[in-house]
Amino acid sequence: MDWLIVGLGNPGVRYAETRHNIGWMVAEAFARKHSIKKQGLSVHSSLFSAGKGEWNEARCTVRDSNVLVVLPTTYMNLSGKAAVQAGKIFRVPVGRMVAIVDEYNFPVGRIHLKNSGSDGGHNGTASMIAELGTPSFFRLRCGIDKRFGPGELVEYVLNPFAPGEISARDTMIEQSVIALETLIELGAARAMQIVNVQNKA
Repeated sequence: MDWLIVGLGNPGVRYAETRHNIGWMVAEAFARKHSIKKQGLSVHSSLFSAGKGEWNEARCTVRDSNVLVVLPTTYMNLSGKAAVQAGKIFRVPVGRMVAIVDEYNFPVGRIHLKNSGSDGGHNGTASMIAELGTPSFFRLRCGIDKRFGPGELVEYVLNPFAPGEISARDTMIEQSVIALETLIELGAARAMQIVNVQNKA
């Protein structure tokens, strides 16, 4: 595989539409568009299958690049385990891994692509840094807004987007898929320039 995309989130119906699972939503949208399985699937079949570790996976192609999309089944705080295991099995270097994460410092609709940095207080990102042993992987940060008071963060991120945010959320998912395509097709420097300029708040 040329690229590994990791959608950070929590497994299960309870968490499927929550703010904390925007990474899963983007990963699933990317797979729906690019999975090599999609042509032969029935309406009720899944694009994702069980991986050889604690994740579900979809194999995709973008132009001439082979891309593995991974949804960790470890819950958010242990996301890095799936990333490091899949990276070893498919021989994807850390510099070609992308974590899709929720970002409460951005309004719903804003995205930002970066290629390193701290965990920013995000437990999934912290797990990836710890397991991979380096912060030098890409993060596609997707805005979930900051409409919570002191002590309300956990409850906030584990609840769904408000009805009035759904349109902006869905547009953000579409733009995130385009951002991933841009990274894969044009490389890091050009992609960050395009994605981050287009998505300034």
